[in-house]
Amino acid sequence: MTSTTPVSASHDEADSGTLGGVPGAPATARAAQLLDRVSGGKDSAPAETTAPFTGTLIAALPQATDVDTRAAFAKARETQRSWATTPVTQRQRVLVRLHDLVLERQAEALDLLQVEAGKARMDAFDEVSATALVAAFYGNHSAKILASRKRPGVIPVLTKAGEIRHPKGVVGIITPWNYPLALTAMDVLPALAAGNTVVQKADNQTALSALWLHELAEEAGLPVDAWQIVLGAGAEIGTALVEESDYLCFTGSTPTGKRLAGQVAHRLIGYSLELGGKNPMIVLPDADVAKAAAGAVTACFASAGQLCVSIERIYVHESIREKFTTAFVKRTEALRLGGALDYDADMGSLTSPAQLESVSAHVEDARRKGAKVLTGGKARPKLGPLFYEPTVLTDVTEDVDLFAEETFGPVVSIYGYTDITDAIDRANNTQYGLNASVWSGNGRAGWAIAARLKAGTVNVNEGYAATFGSVALVMGGMKQSGVGRRNGAEGLLKYTESQSIAIQRGLRLRPGRGIPPKLWARGMTSSMKLLRRLPGR
Repeated sequence: MTSTTPVSASHDEADSGTLGGVPGAPATARAAQLLDRVSGGKDSAPAETTAPFTGTLIAALPQATDVDTRAAFAKARETQRSWATTPVTQRQRVLVRLHDLVLERQAEALDLLQVEAGKARMDAFDEVSATALVAAFYGNHSAKILASRKRPGVIPVLTKAGEIRHPKGVVGIITPWNYPLALTAMDVLPALAAGNTVVQKADNQTALSALWLHELAEEAGLPVDAWQIVLGAGAEIGTALVEESDYLCFTGSTPTGKRLAGQVAHRLIGYSLELGGKNPMIVLPDADVAKAAAGAVTACFASAGQLCVSIERIYVHESIREKFTTAFVKRTEALRLGGALDYDADMGSLTSPAQLESVSAHVEDARRKGAKVLTGGKARPKLGPLFYEPTVLTDVTEDVDLFAEETFGPVVSIYGYTDITDAIDRANNTQYGLNASVWSGNGRAGWAIAARLKAGTVNVNEGYAATFGSVALVMGGMKQSGVGRRNGAEGLLKYTESQSIAIQRGLRLRPGRGIPPKLWARGMTSSMKLLRRLPGR
C-alpha cells in the first residue's frame, strides 16, 4: 500500500482554529458555532470526540438529558402546527434553496466529514452529492406525491371518493456515525417536506456534519425549532425519543433496531428501520473482468467499507475467477491511504477504535481458521491510529466469523461458483437482505439475476451507487436488514397518515322505506356484477 501526504502534516495547520486541517485541542471556532445549535445539554457533562486521522480533540459536545429531549419535542410540536399549514410548494422551496447551499458551501462539509468520520475526500463528496440529490428530489416532487387522489366510489357518479394526506406530527430520527450528512438528509428532509417537524438524535462522533446541514436548512428558510438536534447516550435519552415521537426512524445495527421496534410497538406508532447487511456481488462469466474488478474496489472499500450497502462477499464464476482475482487484488494494492484534507487519498481510515478492533478481530479469526489473505490484513498505525489496509480474503469457510457476520470495514471474501443457481442460493443464504450487485455483459441477463436476489436494492454493473443515487427509487432491506423504505414516494408517504373521504349523493346504501331488504340485496347484487365490468373498477 502507498500513502498520500503523511497525516502528521496537517497538525500545525489544524491548531489555527479553522477547518482547513485536522483540528487539535481546543475545538475549532467553527465547531463551537455549530454546537450552539444543539438542543439542551447545559446541565450535563459534555462528551469529547476525536479525529480518526490523528486522535486529536475535535469538540466537547453538550449531552442532552431526558428533560432536554422532551423539551425539544415540545418546541417541535408547537412549531409543527404552523409548519403543517405551510403550503407544500413553500416547503419545497426551502429544499430547493438548501440544495443550492449544499453545493455552494460543500468545501466546509467535505472538511467536516473527513475530520469527523476519517473519510477520503471523494467518499465525503459522495455524501455531499447524495444530500443535494435528496433535497432536489423532494424539492421538486413533494407536492405531486402528497396531492389528494380521487378514488372510485362505491356507486359511480353518486359516490365521490378521495384520499388526502396528513403529516404524522413530530418525527424522531436516530442517525448513525458512518454517513452523517447523507443519511440525515435522506430521513430528515422528506419528513419536513411532508409537514412534520423533527427531533434528531445524531451520533456524537459525527454530530458536526448534521449540525452543518441544520444550519443551512434554517438559512434556506426552515423555521427555527422545526428541526431539533439532540446529542446523548441512548440509555439517557432513548426513552424520551420512543415515548415522544409520532413516528420513529432508525438506522443502525439489527439488535438495536429490534429493541427499538419492541419499545414502540405498545404505542402503535409507525417506524422504519435500516439495519445490517452482508451484501453479495455475483460476477457472471460474460462480465468484463477489468470493469468488474474496478467496480468491486469501489463497492468494497468506499468509506473504508463502513457503508451499509458495501459489498463483503464476491461470487465469481470459476472460468474467470483467477483473472478477476488477480485484477481485483492489483487494483486494491494500488489504493492510496491517507488523511490529508484533499483528493489525493483513495481511502481514509476507520472511524473509531471499536471499528478497528472489530475489523482486526474478524481478519485474525479468519487467518486462524485457514483463510488466505491475498492482500492487506493489518493496521497502519504509522499513517494514523485507525488506518487499516483494504483486505481481500479467499478460502473462507462457514466456521469463520466474517463468513456470515457483518464486518463493516474494508474486508471482502472471494468465492467461486460453477452454477448460477448455486451462486444465487449462496448469495441469498444470509439473515440479511440490504444490497447486492450483479456484473454481466448482458444487461437483460443481469436484471434477471437481480430479480432473484433477496435484497432491497440490487445494482447491475455497479456496486451500490446506481440505486443509492437514484432518489426516485426506494431504499431499504429485506429480512433482518430492516423494515420500511427511504427515498422515492414511499420515503415521503411513510411520514404521513392517509385519510379517506367519501361524499354520498342520491342513493342510500341501505334499503329505503318500503323496500324489502331481500329485494334491495338482489338489486345490489345485479348492480355489482355490472359494475365489475366498468373500466377502473
